[in-house]
Amino acid sequence: MIALVCSAGGLAALVEVLGALPADLPAAVIVIQHQAPGADDLLAHVLQPRTPLPIAPAHEGLLLRPGVVHVPPAGHHLLVTAQRGLLLVPVGPVPPPRPSADLLLSSLALAVGSAAIAVVLSGRGSDAATGATVVHRCGGVVIAASPEGSAHPGMPLATVERDDITDHVSDPARIAALLVQVVTGTALRAP
Repeated sequence: MIALVCSAGGLAALVEVLGALPADLPAAVIVIQHQAPGADDLLAHVLQPRTPLPIAPAHEGLLLRPGVVHVPPAGHHLLVTAQRGLLLVPVGPVPPPRPSADLLLSSLALAVGSAAIAVVLSGRGSDAATGATVVHRCGGVVIAASPEGSAHPGMPLATVERDDITDHVSDPARIAALLVQVVTGTALRAP
């Protein structure tokens, strides 16, 4: 199960990664991008024409399906349950960033263990670094966009600077191919 997380400057990277994934990807994909709680719910509509994978708006209890991209509605944190279903939690009017990448990645790691793949794309701040640490500690794979190739390097840099939790640092243009290798078991893990 793949989680793509981003914030500022992340939409271009999301489009680049999702557009290059194969239509028969044998993994579920979850996408979150920080946005204001009252923002228009446009992410799924923006992404659908740019990927061969179907987009499924996330709703409470929806089971994650391979080959489908799951996108939460605005104003909600998204978590993964032990049954590989989705849990939506309304966000409050004040920070932390929302939806929270740390909450999503931590819940994903606890739900699926070594089957979790965290991809941290462009964004300000450090949201995702703690969740990526949980993914790593539960045996999953952590991929960070190269800070040099990110519009805003804060999120991927905070992840890379954690204690050797990042398996791969890659230019966003190569992340889709890397994900296919990780999902099919042909990617090498970091030492």
